[in-house]
Amino acid sequence: MNGHRPAPSRRPLRGKRESLLGARSVAGQVLLLQVVVAVLLIAAAVTVLVLQARHDSEQSAQNRSLATAAAFARAPGTVDALRSSDPTAALQPLVTGTAQASGVDFLTVMDTDGTRHADTDPALIGERSQDVERAAAGEAFTEIYEGAPGAAARAVVPVTGPEGTVVGLVQAGVGLENVGNAVDRQLPMLLGSAAAALALATASAALVSRRLRRQTRGIGPTEMTRMYEHHDAVLHAVREGVLIVGGDGRLMLANDEARRLLELPPDADGCRVEELGLDPAVVDLLRSERAVTDEVHPAGDRLLAVSTRPTAPYGGNPGTVATLRDTTELQALSGTAESARQRLKILYDAGTRIGTTLDVVRTAEELSRAAVPRFADFVTVELLNPVLHGDEPSGAPTEMRRAALTGVSADHPFQPVGDVIRFLAPATPMAQALAAGHAVLEADLTVAESWRAQDPEGAGNALAYGVHSLVTAPLQARGVVLGMVNFWRSQREERFGEEDLHFADELAARAAVAIDNARRFTREHTMAETLQRSLLPHVLPSQGALDVAHRYLPAHARVGGDWFDVIPLPGARVALVVGDVVGHGLHAAATMGRLRTAVHNFSTLDLPPDELLSRLDELVGRIDLEEGEAGEGITGATCLYAIYDPVSGLCTLSTAGHLPPALVRPDGSVEFLQVPVSPPLGLGGFPFESAELRLPEGSRLVLYTDGLVEHRERDLDAGLEMLRSVLAGRPDRTPEETCEAVFDAMLPASRRDDIALMVARTRLLEEDRIASWDVPRDPAAVAPVRSACSRQLDAWGLEEAGFTTELVLSELITNAIRYGSEPIRVRLLYERNLICEVSDGSSTSPHLRRAGITDEGGRGLFLVAQLAARWGTRYTPTGKVIWTEQSLTDGQPPAELLMADADW
Repeated sequence: MNGHRPAPSRRPLRGKRESLLGARSVAGQVLLLQVVVAVLLIAAAVTVLVLQARHDSEQSAQNRSLATAAAFARAPGTVDALRSSDPTAALQPLVTGTAQASGVDFLTVMDTDGTRHADTDPALIGERSQDVERAAAGEAFTEIYEGAPGAAARAVVPVTGPEGTVVGLVQAGVGLENVGNAVDRQLPMLLGSAAAALALATASAALVSRRLRRQTRGIGPTEMTRMYEHHDAVLHAVREGVLIVGGDGRLMLANDEARRLLELPPDADGCRVEELGLDPAVVDLLRSERAVTDEVHPAGDRLLAVSTRPTAPYGGNPGTVATLRDTTELQALSGTAESARQRLKILYDAGTRIGTTLDVVRTAEELSRAAVPRFADFVTVELLNPVLHGDEPSGAPTEMRRAALTGVSADHPFQPVGDVIRFLAPATPMAQALAAGHAVLEADLTVAESWRAQDPEGAGNALAYGVHSLVTAPLQARGVVLGMVNFWRSQREERFGEEDLHFADELAARAAVAIDNARRFTREHTMAETLQRSLLPHVLPSQGALDVAHRYLPAHARVGGDWFDVIPLPGARVALVVGDVVGHGLHAAATMGRLRTAVHNFSTLDLPPDELLSRLDELVGRIDLEEGEAGEGITGATCLYAIYDPVSGLCTLSTAGHLPPALVRPDGSVEFLQVPVSPPLGLGGFPFESAELRLPEGSRLVLYTDGLVEHRERDLDAGLEMLRSVLAGRPDRTPEETCEAVFDAMLPASRRDDIALMVARTRLLEEDRIASWDVPRDPAAVAPVRSACSRQLDAWGLEEAGFTTELVLSELITNAIRYGSEPIRVRLLYERNLICEVSDGSSTSPHLRRAGITDEGGRGLFLVAQLAARWGTRYTPTGKVIWTEQSLTDGQPPAELLMADADW
């Protein structure tokens, strides 16, 4: 036995619900065999009894038949009746009466040749009976007769005369059917007795099987065979000692290896463990029923690793099972193995602790902390200056900057972090390590002279502090030196040895890869951030419709593609744009620049917001189709485009998957505008819709990206609610103050995404700075309108611009009357510039062309383009508007422009 129960996976447990007839266990097989044997024995006994009863019935029938036949043959008068002239008449009544009285089924009196003279069945009189020759010869006999008229147990007796001659025969018999009926009447009793015997045998077999099942624990024969094979293997083949000690402290089992290791006597089984001459600590352990693993104990000149477990929890009787392993030879290697294990543990920990961030300095600090105090008392890390800034290292690595310093105590004799460290003396261990490309050992610094050459004063301070041993290793990645790491020991008396060099190289190599990854990321991050900022607006354009303030912060790890913009539009209107490109890095920044440029280009067409986003969506889809195979598509970008008109106070917005803007009304209430939801750019196939609302003067429109309201520690709904609470209740804030308040309250500690914020406070153009006139479609109406415009300019104090404005209006109104359709309307806006607008019901767009020398017309639009700072056409639902902007600070245009070539 090995002291353990068979594993559950090899022997299913049998609960109380399992039938005792289960044949998988030994007990079940014994029970089944006993029941089968009992059934066979009882069936055989019943069969024998039935056959014996039948035999006895047949024998009884034959005897009764013989007695009847003999009595009738010897009866007085039988001979005389046979010799009479009519034997039948004399014998028939006697035969009938005798048969009834004797209980035989038939009685026959025959002649010596078998001819019936009288019979219980009168129909057979005269018939010959078969097989009666023996009786005719004078021999009486009995037999089981099978023939006509029926099978029977019969007896045939000769009738002899006084002279001794046979004068006739008497035959008597009982039908076998009646014999069988007698046996059948006994069967219920026989079967009942057999059933009782079977039940008694089964019950006794079940009791025996149950007891056997408890003793064998319900295991099967295969498992029992395997158990005894394992038992023999544990006893003789296993090269690990096994002991089983009972709850009374007596040795129950010891295999050959345990006897050898403990030097047990041959008769140790059954002895108390105290009597076996074992070490007292081992005796106490075996008696304690404690569970231990690889607890080392002496046994003579050996050291044994002892593991014990109690047997009771595994189904056995109370006691202890112990395993013994000889660890004598392993103890000699334990010191080396422990040191190797500790170093592997340091390397494993370094793999998880170094490079947790993509920051060069932080990675250097993680390297220094990984080796203190388990490998060194102090660690210093120096990096080349280009590495610290994310650049590729170049030139000889003779000058580095200390990036990290970690030690067992705060005071130290080394140069602080940030100092420049030079390695000019070629004899120093640092210079040798850089030249050789691997770790260099200076085991005893107190006697070494070479390391003092570079900085004698610093070396003296280190020796005075107690620093006595050094290992220095270069930090190399892809064959390029990034810096170096120095391991120092001061408080630990043990010096570094040759076996520490490989560990230092391995640790430095792992750290160098992490530092190089951080360097490359720093470079990419810097480039992406530089590109991102270069593509964003540096100075917002001058306009008078909105007072705008903005903020932009890139992500800490990798910049994204958030952007914002303010675009002046004709008619004193302003477009506000905010967008977000999915992803991070250079590709996201470049994609942002492409989208921003596209929005600027589309805005020059003066498109409504929904139409502009439709064209932008089409552009993104085309770019994805062209660049999708290279994995550089931009599907997923979001954008919000809004146009504000300071004349009417109307704001038109459309969004492509972007978060809705917040509106802070003049009374301090805040709401998130309900803009029709549209999918992000690039998905295609979905229409974009716009929303229009009229904003009171002094309202603040807040546009933002998702990095402001959503991050790992705050979901979107909570972020929006927090933004609402920050914006509410302070209607007197300026846009700048609003930006500051939002950033102070909502910036996360670690930004995983870019944040763009833009706050625009609305203004309305004063009514006295707006003038408009309806113009009938009559050339004679040009002069009155021109005069009215001149008077309005005089009222605004713009007399100097009167001549130019009259000339521009004359050309625009004349062409509207000539080529356009009603209604024709003129509007002047006095904002930062003077804006002239002439609208009509036609959608025909004018264009510049150069008139020939002999052409009488075609110069008007060219003249307008020369006189105005800007001009253009925008389309409305009812027609078009031709507008011009004239600067009020540049003075009058030169007179020669009046003679220039122009064309409509």
